Amino acid sequence: MADRRLQVFYTVAKQLSFTRAAELLYMTQPAVTFQVKQLEEHLNAKLFERAHGKIELTAAGAVALDYAERILALTSEMETRLGELTGQVSGPLRIGASTTIAEYMLPRLLGAFKNLYPQVQAQLTVANSESIENRVAELQLDVGLIEAPSHHPNLTTAVCCDDELVLICAPDHAFAHLNQVTPQQIVGQPYISRESGSGTREVIDDYFRQEGLVPETDLNLVMEMGSREAIKGAVEAGLGVAIVSSSAIRKELKLGDLAAVPLFPRLIRPLSVVYASGKFQSQLLQAFLGFVEQRVRNNTLR
Repeated sequence: MADRRLQVFYTVAKQLSFTRAAELLYMTQPAVTFQVKQLEEHLNAKLFERAHGKIELTAAGAVALDYAERILALTSEMETRLGELTGQVSGPLRIGASTTIAEYMLPRLLGAFKNLYPQVQAQLTVANSESIENRVAELQLDVGLIEAPSHHPNLTTAVCCDDELVLICAPDHAFAHLNQVTPQQIVGQPYISRESGSGTREVIDDYFRQEGLVPETDLNLVMEMGSREAIKGAVEAGLGVAIVSSSAIRKELKLGDLAAVPLFPRLIRPLSVVYASGKFQSQLLQAFLGFVEQRVRNNTLR
């Protein structure tokens, strides 16, 4: 319902890219450029500086972005409140999740939620925890499920459940038949890690520090990967050891492709649900948060 030009401007301003905005809005780049130009003419103000293939907000653009954010949020809230007069829990629910949660927890969770509320259309975005946090804070997502406690000042965090991380290695590795492995034993081993910004990476690095190790210097880091599947493949090929969620390797353990060894002390992390603090909560969002809370109480989240 909000002015389309305002929606397009807001997306370009948040992405600082006409190309990326066009992809997100399912528009052509010339159409995005035209909409922004129309808004600039309407406001009689230049909103972006364009130079060397990059764009930046002008002072007027920064002011316009602040108002656009509030106008679009109020428009969304109005549409939601009016829709709720029907008494039905329905509509789109924009959920973000880190990769482990998206693949091993959410399918059953969303299936059960959909059975209760068939009018809901769940829209899932998968990214690392840091990215999900930022998108929830920017109101691009309604709720996020992440693999580490949130540090964002504008988000409310609640623990969903606990998840144990274990060391994985090739079945013929020297560690494969041990009952447990200490962080000190991992030092010197070729080590494969998730990328920076990953919630899993953050939790593991903190674990090493608590055990007196400096991950950046004490570990023999041979690879950083943005995909858990790639990490499992590299470990299976004998390229090193890694630490992953125990829930992510059930198939490989059953097939004998990988070996898993508990860490000592154990590494158990909380999985968290995050949503914007102070933001209007629709009946749909309240229903989803309540559903997650109920599953936690009943220990049926997984």
